[in-house]
Amino acid sequence: MEMTNTKKDPASLITPGRVNIPPFSTKVGPVTHLAAERARLASCSYDGFTVAPLGATIGGEVDGVDLTKPMESELVAELRRALLDFKVLFFRDQPLTAESHVAFARQFGELEIHPFNGSNTSQPELVRFEKESQVGGFENGWHSDVSWREIPSAAAVLHAILIPPVGGDTAFSDMHAAYEGLDEDLRAKVENMVAIHDFTKAFGHSVDDAAKADMRAKFPPVLHPIVRTHGETGRKLLYVNRFFTDSIVGLEQDEANALIDLLSSQAELLEYQCRFRWQKDSVAFWDNRACQHFALSDYWPERRIMERASIIGERPV
Repeated sequence: MEMTNTKKDPASLITPGRVNIPPFSTKVGPVTHLAAERARLASCSYDGFTVAPLGATIGGEVDGVDLTKPMESELVAELRRALLDFKVLFFRDQPLTAESHVAFARQFGELEIHPFNGSNTSQPELVRFEKESQVGGFENGWHSDVSWREIPSAAAVLHAILIPPVGGDTAFSDMHAAYEGLDEDLRAKVENMVAIHDFTKAFGHSVDDAAKADMRAKFPPVLHPIVRTHGETGRKLLYVNRFFTDSIVGLEQDEANALIDLLSSQAELLEYQCRFRWQKDSVAFWDNRACQHFALSDYWPERRIMERASIIGERPV
């Protein structure tokens, strides 16, 4: 006679949701607010290509598109729609030249020129990240690019030129999910707060005092809402990071530091993330408003060469 195990999983005694492990602030349990967005993404379809989801609510691998060739406006529109859905799109086997990289990115808007990071010599719109034993990778913290600008970038296109044999992945985190996952009291507290963003914490050490003063005149600290509304989707998201968010209007610095740290830590929840393993000629195209990214620095002293084109966005509101 077949025996049936009548013991229930202990988790069946707890209503699905996040619970604390006392006495710590650590929470475990299903991240239930992701379900609706995960289901929506599973139902998405596009003309001309397919997208395979990589994370629960962020990241999709695209098949059927050649980024090296000119595109019809209908295909560009579909890729834009997919980007807004998935927050970051990944492409394999895309042997872009510097010229075709810039041409692809420019179909989605005007391109910015970064004032601090070096560029590809033939295309000033391309930031070149060339890391090796004498040049460390310091991008391994959660951040949104150039939030210290009055008008930060809307999106970015990153092309892998040389990849180490092991390591050098990039992770992305859904900042809509991060906002929606805040408890009600914290969400109400930060809803109308404004933060000051500044370049000096991340880039101030790379220039002398005279150059820093010159850059300060060109790029003074800027005010951005902590809870930003996406310029195209209308969805709310967290817009705070430890690299560039310097202080919060109306708070003492110690209190502001603690709140910036707490809000920035929301990106660290693994359920909000996807992680991409690079290969030569892989491309990541991400919505710099909707997500933050973290470039793993686990490959030193190996070489890693990437180039990025960034698309100018809108003033955060």
